[in-house]
Amino acid sequence: MAKCAAAKGVDFCGECAEYPCKGLKAFQAEMPHRIELWKSQERIKEVGYEKWYAEMIEHYSCKKCGTLNSAYDLACRKCGTTPSCAYVRLHKGEIMRHLARWK
Repeated sequence: MAKCAAAKGVDFCGECAEYPCKGLKAFQAEMPHRIELWKSQERIKEVGYEKWYAEMIEHYSCKKCGTLNSAYDLACRKCGTTPSCAYVRLHKGEIMRHLARWK
């Protein structure tokens, strides 16, 4: 997507005249960690990349110890708190369904 954005002269997909394109829709649908893609694109437009990035660090960090976790860490990788972060709290069902396909 970075190459596509650069070729179209935009910094991120949400700035593109073709947003949301077929390729981005397919990309978003493939994995649970992309559930919030549309919300993120809108938020970047509203507040800018830097503020959005800071918000994402908080969104994926453990409320108890502050450790940055993955969208697939159901428990915090440092202290074991569940859920590991706000993202997992909001999307645990989708994450569990995805992980079950890989067993």
